[in-house]
Amino acid sequence: MPSLSALLGGIDHLFQNAGSLSTSFLLEVDGLPIGRFSGVSGLQMSVEVETYAEGGENTFEHKFPGRVTWDNLVFKRGITHDNNLFNWFELSVGPGYIMTGRVPRMTAGITMLSGTGGRLRTWIVQDVFPVRWKGPEFDVGAEEVPTEELEVAHHGFTSITF
Repeated sequence: MPSLSALLGGIDHLFQNAGSLSTSFLLEVDGLPIGRFSGVSGLQMSVEVETYAEGGENTFEHKFPGRVTWDNLVFKRGITHDNNLFNWFELSVGPGYIMTGRVPRMTAGITMLSGTGGRLRTWIVQDVFPVRWKGPEFDVGAEEVPTEELEVAHHGFTSITF
């Protein structure tokens, strides 16, 4: 197993160049681009902790790692001319589900892009399937950009730095 210093070596290289700040995030599903997003939330995991109080030991409880849980991911962007998000959702829960009787689980890549379009980091997400799509709210008096959101469930992710 690599040492912690080997795992963390070169941690500052992402943001050394002025052009390295992220301006968008690219979502690809099974290698096909779904779209670019201005926001992605829920990219987190946590470990449940189980405790055991040993008889006669009153200064602490033993703690053991338990189950890992992964939050759903939510992708947000302004409305665009393509319908990829809605089409993917329909494939999983609409006509696609009716035809096959199952929800296809796919592999997704979320890539953080630099201001110049370079790939900075990608998270590979396993067994992804959409669980919620939200379209724009219509209000002629609103000054906000109309947005759409897609929420996906998954079974975990790994990370690759370029």
